[in-house]
Amino acid sequence: MQPGLRPRLIFRRSTAVPPERQLGREAVIALIAHGCFQLGASMSGLFLNLYLWRLTQDLVVNGMYNIVLYLVTPAAFAAGGWIAKRKDRMFTYRLGIFAIALFYLLVVIAQGKVAEWYIGFAVFNGVAAGFYWTGFLVLSYDVSTETNRIRFLAINMVVFNSAGLIGPALAGSIIQRSSGLQGYILIFAVASVMFLLAALISLRIPVIRSHHKAYYLHMMGLLMRKNRLWLQGLAGFFVLGAFQGMMLFLPNIMLFQAVGREDWVGYFGMMFSGLTVATGYVISRKASKEHVRRYVLLSSTGIAAGAFCLLIDTGLWSVLLFMVVYSIMNPLAVNTLTSYYYRLTGRLPLKGQLRVEAVVMRELFLNTGRVLSIAALLVGAPDLQSAWLPAVLTVAALLQYALVFLLRDEREETAAADR
Repeated sequence: MQPGLRPRLIFRRSTAVPPERQLGREAVIALIAHGCFQLGASMSGLFLNLYLWRLTQDLVVNGMYNIVLYLVTPAAFAAGGWIAKRKDRMFTYRLGIFAIALFYLLVVIAQGKVAEWYIGFAVFNGVAAGFYWTGFLVLSYDVSTETNRIRFLAINMVVFNSAGLIGPALAGSIIQRSSGLQGYILIFAVASVMFLLAALISLRIPVIRSHHKAYYLHMMGLLMRKNRLWLQGLAGFFVLGAFQGMMLFLPNIMLFQAVGREDWVGYFGMMFSGLTVATGYVISRKASKEHVRRYVLLSSTGIAAGAFCLLIDTGLWSVLLFMVVYSIMNPLAVNTLTSYYYRLTGRLPLKGQLRVEAVVMRELFLNTGRVLSIAALLVGAPDLQSAWLPAVLTVAALLQYALVFLLRDEREETAAADR
């Protein structure tokens, strides 16, 4: 045997992905389509809230837009779930993509009028997003398995945020080089094209004809009373939303206030997405379902430590440090909770027939948390100059520790499910 041959064999064996964790053809197509969608979303979604801010200079307008958006989304999930049961999850998925593309075309047409009609735009966006995410979340369950789901979700996070590396920087550069607010209109138009491309790619995933068309959403209350473990999983999404609601729009406005330029907001967004990609890659290689509590404890501690920096100062350095920590730690919590919830969903009665209803309930709890957190922000800190702004963010960050008590490691989960 030649020197050095054995170490190479050992390395190759240790880094190879086991067959049961490899992704199938439909999973790969779903990831590509979602990547195109996210490229459009990272260009448009990040800057839509900033566009509203530039038009109004009013945090309350941004807050109310997002409250309406997240109030409407669960209802859209319920409607999308009904369509998915009657037709197929791909029908709901593609309907959502086309609706989001139409939404941004209407933004292009309305331009400055968006600030006057922001409630109507929020309703439309909530319906479109609800349909899209209903389809995609059910599709994610269908194209992954118990053995490769953590890896699928982690790779999805890498794809999602790799697109996010390009989108914010490109959009910020376009806006900075355009006169007035015309750059915003241009990126919204480009985003619409990316959404349509995602819809075309999704046509390669076949429709599943099922005889199980009954929609059991009205039975979810009974199921929550019977299955405490599943109810705690839903409560975990409420806790996640209680912090995520603020984070979906507030940091970019704070960054813009600190640097005064959209292109720098985009470049920083690119950096944050890069950190999330790195985290997602590590999760895809190292994470396992045996250490659920350890992951959410680590994530909650990191996010809380970052939020404490804002109590010291709300300048550029503290906002950047907070966002760096959040970009690293939040994916760990989201991936862990989502994989955990899918595992619980697979153990519900009727052998997977309740996956659509489970997705709808997940979104109800998640968006309830988002709405309440944004409402708390508007009551406690209605403008960026409020001294209570860091305190509200810190309290919301500390709430993430509740995830440690709501989730169970695999052995505890199996024991609870058997009782």
